[in-house]
Amino acid sequence: MFSKETYISRRDKLRKSIGSGLILFLGNDESPMNYADNGYHFRQDSTFLYFFGLNHPYLAATMDCDSGEEEVFGNDLTVEDFVWMGPQPTIGIQSAQVGVAKIGDLDSLVVLLKETQNRGRKIHFLPPYRAENKIKLFEWLGVLPSEAKAKASLELIMAVVNQRNYKSVDEIHEIRRACNISVDMHTLSMRMAKPGVSEARIAAAVYELALTAGCQIAFPIIATINGQTLHNHYHGNILKEGDMFLLDAGAETAMGYAGDLSSTVPVNGKFTTRQKDIYSICLESHNTAISMLKPGIPFKEVYFESARVIIRGLKNLGLMKGNVDDALANGAHALFFPCGLGHMMGLDVHDMEDLGEVYVGYDGEAKSTQFGLKSLRLSRTLETGFVFTIEPGIYFIPELIDQWKAKNHNSEFIDYDKVEGYKNFGGIRNEEDFLITDTGYELLGKPKPKRIEDVEDEWAKG
Repeated sequence: MFSKETYISRRDKLRKSIGSGLILFLGNDESPMNYADNGYHFRQDSTFLYFFGLNHPYLAATMDCDSGEEEVFGNDLTVEDFVWMGPQPTIGIQSAQVGVAKIGDLDSLVVLLKETQNRGRKIHFLPPYRAENKIKLFEWLGVLPSEAKAKASLELIMAVVNQRNYKSVDEIHEIRRACNISVDMHTLSMRMAKPGVSEARIAAAVYELALTAGCQIAFPIIATINGQTLHNHYHGNILKEGDMFLLDAGAETAMGYAGDLSSTVPVNGKFTTRQKDIYSICLESHNTAISMLKPGIPFKEVYFESARVIIRGLKNLGLMKGNVDDALANGAHALFFPCGLGHMMGLDVHDMEDLGEVYVGYDGEAKSTQFGLKSLRLSRTLETGFVFTIEPGIYFIPELIDQWKAKNHNSEFIDYDKVEGYKNFGGIRNEEDFLITDTGYELLGKPKPKRIEDVEDEWAKG
């Protein structure tokens, strides 16, 4: 938890941005795996954490933009709860720690909301992503679950985005810590990626490292020899000679701040010539993108240049052909680079994705519908205080190759006969996390091995 003054200041700024009406914040509830007392790891709603800092389930809060009154709502635990959970601070004690003096139970919240509606005052709420909160909005405000997203307050969404997008010194400290632990997770995986080792064993070791450091994982671990599947959560394979092992994993601190890194290592310790060729192109794309980072540059320009590097490199290998800019404009590179270059990061590993990429990463600008480009999560002009990832990749996805080849799609830019020879190659990516500063950028956390010789040297330490 940050200082009381931090949360007071954040709420005061938001209240002034909205101006009038009542803001309703919904915390998250416990989420049962198969019955009520057997739950998944609890994760508080990030916006609730940002403004109220209370990492406990079954809470809600309001801010009255006209009167300035703030209140936290929840039901204190009973004796039966203490038997199972041990002593817990009351809602009043918790709320006082973040500068909120007034508390109430959930029944009193329902009364307040009804009174507010009866007076014709606007109630601002964010689009819910959890089913229980959709039900609450229906029961409390009469908003149908199917309409909850559409009826969310755009004014509140934009105000929250415009605060959370700019990371404070304290937040950067937390993110930097998450990134440092994430680097340790990746160097451990590089050392473990040996023939005969299972994906599951590496995933378990990486998870253990995060837990030992007092963290959780920021998202389900991707630990796979099939790197061509971008979000591959299957861990049932055994590593063998000739494979490459891809890890995409990050730590999340106890305060909820995330790290997000990716790395690729050859299972036999040395990249083959073919692997080295593709890895080198991907790394050049990565480093080129980093070199462009500074305040005032549209991130879409960084993405386009990173894609040009990939097109030129694949042309040199004979996999692509034709004019680089024409290939880019036609989206031919998306056969190999079908995803975006990066995303905002902070309290969420994909920061505020629940509020909408078009607001977080595009500042309201419409997204492209072109395959590949439409998956670009961040496009807006970079500003001091932004934290985000850089993550180009090169993927050989057999099903996508077959589909494009059957349609002769972008054949003026792709040599499908050459590409056929790479259908069993897999995929490669490197990912690191960055902060935009007044003068350029800062790598968050200690450097991760990513040069070919550094990756091979790290593997040899295992």
